[in-house]
Amino acid sequence: MSNTTAVAGRQRVSSDLAERIDRTLARALAEDWVTRLWDRDASLWTDDERIASLIGNRLGWLDLPATFVERVDILEAFAQGVRAEGFSAAVVCGMGGSSLAPEVLQMSLPLGETGIPVRVLDSTDPNAVRAASTASDPASTLYLICSKSGTTTETLAFLAHFWKLEDDVHADVPMGLAGEHFVAITDPGSSLESIPHNDLFREVFLNPVDVGGRYSALTYVGLVPAALMGLDLRSLLDAAAAMAADCAATDQLNPGLWLGAAIGALARAGRDKLTLVIEPRNAALGGWIEQLVAESTGKRGVGIVPVVGEPMGDPGVYGDDRAFVRLSSGTDTEWQARTSVALDALAEAGHPVLDLDLRSGVGALGAEFFRWEFGTAVAGVVLGINPFDEPNVTESKDNTKRVLETFRETGGLPAAEVLATQGPLSVAGDAPMRLTTAANDDIATVLRRHLARSRPGGYFGIHAYTAQTPERDAALRGICQLLRDRTTRPVTSGYGPRFLHSTGQLQKGGAQIGCFIQLTVDYVPDDDAPIPGSQETFAALIAAQAAGDFISLESHDLPVVNVNLSNDPDAGLSALREVLEAALAQPLAAGAGADATAGGPVGSSR
Repeated sequence: MSNTTAVAGRQRVSSDLAERIDRTLARALAEDWVTRLWDRDASLWTDDERIASLIGNRLGWLDLPATFVERVDILEAFAQGVRAEGFSAAVVCGMGGSSLAPEVLQMSLPLGETGIPVRVLDSTDPNAVRAASTASDPASTLYLICSKSGTTTETLAFLAHFWKLEDDVHADVPMGLAGEHFVAITDPGSSLESIPHNDLFREVFLNPVDVGGRYSALTYVGLVPAALMGLDLRSLLDAAAAMAADCAATDQLNPGLWLGAAIGALARAGRDKLTLVIEPRNAALGGWIEQLVAESTGKRGVGIVPVVGEPMGDPGVYGDDRAFVRLSSGTDTEWQARTSVALDALAEAGHPVLDLDLRSGVGALGAEFFRWEFGTAVAGVVLGINPFDEPNVTESKDNTKRVLETFRETGGLPAAEVLATQGPLSVAGDAPMRLTTAANDDIATVLRRHLARSRPGGYFGIHAYTAQTPERDAALRGICQLLRDRTTRPVTSGYGPRFLHSTGQLQKGGAQIGCFIQLTVDYVPDDDAPIPGSQETFAALIAAQAAGDFISLESHDLPVVNVNLSNDPDAGLSALREVLEAALAQPLAAGAGADATAGGPVGSSR
């Protein structure tokens, strides 16, 4: 066992894995990766001139701490003006990189003395849209329309909904006042021009064009909501700047270099399931890291699979494809002691464990945003991929468009072939499942057969197309833990359609080792909400997004089933837990589960 302590982080890894990390760091230093990264040398990731040119237009995140500290006064004045006019709440309307950083800030930090609550809407579930609409008085609510491209389907649907809402509120005012309730956060040029009504908005914040969405936490995407919350922007950016300075060091104590080299080397050694253990008050950081790492590394048949929010378990419930990273400030002593016991046992059993120190306060998040961006860029070098593109993200979007075209032509969505029903549940499957399911098979049998298709070195992924609630979070955690404990497989979960803008890239473009359960719900008419200016409603949109992703997963020959939870997601999740208990009462057939959990080299589907 190698135990290393350094400014960069601490590692408890076996001697063979420590040697891999050391070799990777030695290579990085010998080839001067740090200097070349800061010099925007795209040859770190590719020798293709066209791709190098594209990468060169994605490295602006390196300058953000220094660039945006000069704009703090503008942001604070804007927030002060909003509050002075009586606004008492704000809603961030975005997806993926445009919503996750604001969510981290909103969930991790208390409001400043002069701040207003900021809510994030990134679900097309009509109940989620309605909840965002009624959580605050529209007459005093500000809506932040966040989209790098200006064409994001979900964000434009939110804009249409809230514009109609505000138009109705101000209908008796000449010329209306709806635009005063809207702010755009986007790129200049065609991106801004693609956002309807932008010329009537209260304010427009234009980001640098050379920053990709998932690297945009320290742009207006994160800073405008932070200013409205009354957070200390200078502390956030100063901490990020200090981390950036540390990440310019050309030795092994560089925290971003060490992190990227470590997770990249471990992934290449088959430890590609990056399990994040984050102190509770900063737990929301996990979703942001998940997108950054998954979307950046998951392509060309390789990738690092983040596992977020998983309860700690005994060493026996993990296969040898795991790597653990704990992020802790050391201030939550009870949690620190509890996770130390669990991680000590995992390290003793041979699982690699990395420890990162978090600062306290708002600065911790600014520093972590930059550390993980730098580390992910380095991991891309180790894995031999371009961490700044997302070639498979558009697949599900294109499929969704085709499904919606059918809806507009026929008035209905394509019906899936139901394989089995039980209580509120019904199950449909991909072509192999349709061919192998008998007429008298019950749901437990169908799901057991599906789970047995999990590939060696693989993982399970649960996609819940429903509004997120604390109760559903808990239900999904329980289902994930059940699957892990019975199979020793990693289990990821995400809400649709938000995960399509993050882990969706990894699932289609990374190693083809995922096995997926898609969860959908039915909506009664009273639960639905129209999208002004569109033929489809929000219920139709989220159903089409689920169908589009199902088509995409099936086209990659990835095992996938759809479980419909009927019109009561909570009762449906409870019933699903019972069915899975029955399906997993005995070990899965050979070729899945505990007999096949050894992780192969990254990208392997052995």
